[in-house]
Amino acid sequence: MTEVSSLTGRLLVATPALADPNFDRAVVLLLDHDEEGSLGVVLNRPTPVGVGDILEGWADLAGEPGVVFQGGPVSLDSALGVAVVPGGATGRSTPLGWRRVYGAIGLVDLEAPPELLASVVGSLRIFAGYAGWGPGQLEDELAEGAWYVVESEPGDVSSPAPERLWREVLRRQRNELAMVATYPDDPSLN
Repeated sequence: MTEVSSLTGRLLVATPALADPNFDRAVVLLLDHDEEGSLGVVLNRPTPVGVGDILEGWADLAGEPGVVFQGGPVSLDSALGVAVVPGGATGRSTPLGWRRVYGAIGLVDLEAPPELLASVVGSLRIFAGYAGWGPGQLEDELAEGAWYVVESEPGDVSSPAPERLWREVLRRQRNELAMVATYPDDPSLN
């Protein structure tokens, strides 16, 4: 069996060639990646549902836009909270109700009282569902050229303009990927 190098904390950016409509121009934050599979959330799929409509206590901590995001096509009836805790990467004690995933980015226990995290959370996003891959499935998609793998930044989780995130993430790359950001929405109109 081949060893899987962890991509946890990295971004998967959909290539223009990716044909799955669930991931058209998607930016996925990988929350877990190992030999057992991968799990992530799509960062740029806001829904019209306000956070307060489903998780009232967490609404005040949610960043703009204060809506629930569709994290992926799996388990749309479940919610995941992803939060950035400034200094979370270097702090000695982990805040109660938060589990570090990568650097200052972590998962929030949505069953915990929001007050536990109110003073430490820099930004919070609530996701309905997630994106998941079985063992080797993501590696196959990477080999097929479906995804670009790039470094994440804490601000990606809470981008105030999620509709621009795909282009912004590509544009900040220091290689030919920056050019992909200019790829037209509909190449047939080019």
